[in-house]
Amino acid sequence: MAERHRVMVARIETAGVRLRMGLSPSNRATAAALYWEAFAGKLSRLMGPDDRALAYLERIIAADHCLTAEDESGALLGLAGFRSPRGSFAAGSYADLRAIYGLAGAAWRSGLFRALETEIDNTRFLVDGICVARHRRGQGIGAALVTGLCDLAHDRGYREIRLDVIDTNLRAKALYERLGFVSRGTKPIGPLRHAFGFDAATTMVRPLD
Repeated sequence: MAERHRVMVARIETAGVRLRMGLSPSNRATAAALYWEAFAGKLSRLMGPDDRALAYLERIIAADHCLTAEDESGALLGLAGFRSPRGSFAAGSYADLRAIYGLAGAAWRSGLFRALETEIDNTRFLVDGICVARHRRGQGIGAALVTGLCDLAHDRGYREIRLDVIDTNLRAKALYERLGFVSRGTKPIGPLRHAFGFDAATTMVRPLD
């Protein structure tokens, strides 16, 4: 399976799309917009309105915690964030929240962020969001980014890669299953469903050969 995916990545690169480690400074605003478009349904009640959410994401995203897909001109087509013991692609601090949302806005948002936060799993490589530009979806870019993360995780010595997919994102879940991920349980979020746009999240894991 891994060999087949590497062939797919090569085909995408020869078609004018290249994968690279990290995010170019010139693409930072675009990355924030792509991430927000993909996850606004889940986070809009927490991070909205749109202008503040975009400002917050542009402020906090960690350029060294993602793989990106670019076209030949360097335009950003998609990205795959990840977590590590050193940080996360999209995890800000209380100071970041206060800078964008003010004192009162930061107070209640920080509590909800802590409740939602996924723990660092030192035995698995953790994915922290995958998104592809709307006009380039369905062209294999998302699958190539996932495959790139699997290769990166393997190179870093991990034996498994893990992601969490919300119950309303059936299309993403189907993609991950096609790429060799299996479900390891679904966890309801309880009363937090009133603050977020979903009821539960499924943990999915893929062994790395």
